Amino acid sequence: MAVQISPSILTADFARLADVAAQVAGVADWLHVDVMDNHFVPNLTLGLPVVQSLLKATSLPLDCHLMIEDPDRWAPEYAEAGAGSVTIHAEAAKAPVRTLRAIRAAGARAGFALNPGTAVQQYEDLLGEIDMLLVMTVEPGFGGQSFLDVMLPKISKARELIGKHGGEVWLQVDGGVSAKTIERCAEAGADVFVAGNAVYGSGDPARAVQDLRDQAERATGAA
Repeated sequence: MAVQISPSILTADFARLADVAAQVAGVADWLHVDVMDNHFVPNLTLGLPVVQSLLKATSLPLDCHLMIEDPDRWAPEYAEAGAGSVTIHAEAAKAPVRTLRAIRAAGARAGFALNPGTAVQQYEDLLGEIDMLLVMTVEPGFGGQSFLDVMLPKISKARELIGKHGGEVWLQVDGGVSAKTIERCAEAGADVFVAGNAVYGSGDPARAVQDLRDQAERATGAA
């Protein structure tokens, strides 16, 4: 699987989302959109109406990460709106198989996210229902947090289980991904990288995306 970079708009200027998207158009693979409801996580960001507007303003496919209390209710609507990928959390979904299938039926890739304290082994049987597994490398809720090195063995375990089942499941990491951490994530087996501050906190977001891609590709090749 080729390395993919998904810049997160969480720490970008919400008043200029079209411009924010344009800054990485042509170099990023996805635009990562964190949807938070102030219930599942202690933060409130944006919702479906903003996603629908953003879809009209960018050609980048949207990678919607739902950190919300009732993903079973809302996730299919993000897929129906045109998101390219919709990720729900294991800790919030009450009917994950049904919801993941509904996301796929609506035309989006189905993602499944695990908080740092959630073991990947207990969801091994769901690998056939997903297109992407997201290992959170910080506690979800806020951008700018420090990468949790203790998640590296979990990334490796996730890659092992994906390989065991022979599926084409992407392995995404989100949280504290930067020039200092992306190579370790790639060596552990990740192939899709969410980066917020490392991209939009730099003076040149497009250059930052390319530099991160170069680092991840080198590390993947060496591994």
